[in-house]
Amino acid sequence: MRRTTLGMVITGALGLVLGAAGARAAADPLNRTAVERIVHDYILAHPEIIPEAIERLQNQAASKTIAAERKALETPFAGAWAGNPNGDVTLVMFSDYNCGYCRASMPDIERLLKEDPKLKVVWREVPVLGPQSEAAARDALAAAKQDGRYFAFHRALFAGRPDSRGLQAAAKVSGVDQARLAVDRGGQDVAQEIENNLALAGRLGVTGTPAFVIGTRLLGGAVGHDALAEAIAEARRG
Repeated sequence: MRRTTLGMVITGALGLVLGAAGARAAADPLNRTAVERIVHDYILAHPEIIPEAIERLQNQAASKTIAAERKALETPFAGAWAGNPNGDVTLVMFSDYNCGYCRASMPDIERLLKEDPKLKVVWREVPVLGPQSEAAARDALAAAKQDGRYFAFHRALFAGRPDSRGLQAAAKVSGVDQARLAVDRGGQDVAQEIENNLALAGRLGVTGTPAFVIGTRLLGGAVGHDALAEAIAEARRG
């Protein structure tokens, strides 16, 4: 999480506490000190608004980054996507195969895909939980290079464990060409995709998995089906 200064919180809180009148006063050099003192005193009396102000500031920053990174976010690596290829809303999920919360989110994603024929889901592999995570991400991206095999591999791997036995089982269940997989997992394009995903997550301020980008919103953690569905509906209205 980015460090937020008291000044940033006060700036964000101005709009929350004082509205348009406060904004006009803040623009006046003669009144700015008085306005900031009012806000300062209000924050001390009502500290519960600080998380709200921080969240709003972070969401504003994330929205700007999402807009700037839209193409990079929504363009999948090979076949690392599911749903409608021409969907009107794209859900982007940052995930790690060692992440229990990512595993817990799988039923939500599958339910959304079944419910919503206009939805496209793009996965960004971000192996941050150790060597097993990176090996699993490499195999998943290699599977994505075999048309139509990624989602089956992805599902099978989350149903098991991302160790060597689990990778072999997922390859067998999903029907990938294992000889080709063994070659492709070491490809420069696969390594570059992982590097790009980690950098993209950093620019967005993603601090853990899972994380979801839907429309202009960044949602962190296993937020559940209903929160994801609402974000999709909001993006559609947007």
